[in-house]
Amino acid sequence: MSPEDLGIPGPVAVIGSGLIGTSVALSLSRLGVDVLLADTDPSSIDTAVSAGAGRPLAESDTPAVVVVAVPPRHTGRVLAEASGRWPEATLTDVASVKQTVLDEAVALGADPRRLVGGHPMAGREVSGAAAAVANLMDDRLWVVTPLPESEVEHVRRVHRLISACGAVPVEMDMTEHDAAVALVSHTPQVLASALAGQLLESSPDSVRIAGQGLRDMTRIAASNVDLWSDILAANAVPVADVIDQLVASLGRVSDALRATSNGSSVAVDGVADLLDAGVQGQRMIPGKHGAAPSAYREVLVQVADRPGELGRLFTAAAEVDINLEDVRIEHVLGRPSGLVGLFVRPDAGDRLISALREREFDVRG
Repeated sequence: MSPEDLGIPGPVAVIGSGLIGTSVALSLSRLGVDVLLADTDPSSIDTAVSAGAGRPLAESDTPAVVVVAVPPRHTGRVLAEASGRWPEATLTDVASVKQTVLDEAVALGADPRRLVGGHPMAGREVSGAAAAVANLMDDRLWVVTPLPESEVEHVRRVHRLISACGAVPVEMDMTEHDAAVALVSHTPQVLASALAGQLLESSPDSVRIAGQGLRDMTRIAASNVDLWSDILAANAVPVADVIDQLVASLGRVSDALRATSNGSSVAVDGVADLLDAGVQGQRMIPGKHGAAPSAYREVLVQVADRPGELGRLFTAAAEVDINLEDVRIEHVLGRPSGLVGLFVRPDAGDRLISALREREFDVRG
């Protein structure tokens, strides 16, 4: 399929050759789109070009679409500069904050008729062009936030570009978007960082016994500090509002726990209420492929930590025509083995256990 068949006219300029910008460029280049790369860091462009993401932007190039993929504190200015340099181009961005960024872009001179905000809901804990992959956007939601002045054809171009990247476009109001990401993305980053920071005050022996729960909750704490400082500053009030609600909730639990230690049954109920709300809230998170959440059965298998063992395990499931809905791996402390959790539909659990035991796997439950 040619770029014309995809509905993307002319070249696409990607300004910013970091993780997201280079991944967008790679996903478009794999379809034959002429991608033009720009960045203030020449080494980032070199890395992106070497990976096959496109070619360096030349002074004579005239892109039809411009994707700005720079930190939020620079996004508004770069959008305005691109608007003046290419007066016919569709303008979009990938910043995770929309209202302040797009307001600044317009205030600095960006043409609001050609400006369509965007935010791909994808990322990794690592950053930079070297970490980019062509399939980062595949099957991920990509929020589109048109301005009231955005012309229909420019909105359509952004939708087509998103689809070409393998993502699924979803339109939202800018204010609604910023409040939503404050809850589902930005505050979790703060919480993960705060929890991981507590480990600095602990002894190595205490951290050594950490289980999968702590690893799951602190995984994103390894994210880029400078980038997240920009994001949180740009979406400061919505994030602060969510944090205030969490602080109040945690304060109530803290009070209840102290009262519980004195034998108060009412306080125990207060703790249970928070845990119950958590169960109900977790059920609201979309399930596989964005569908309604599903209840799966977990089958635990102890496997040796050596090449080929996971492949043998997955092959065993495939041989009895069982689809693995999800997989979790927890390495066993001080032993060359791992505990693999295989999540399957409830009606397939017993059949999987039987098949694995027949093949002499160490099934734990």
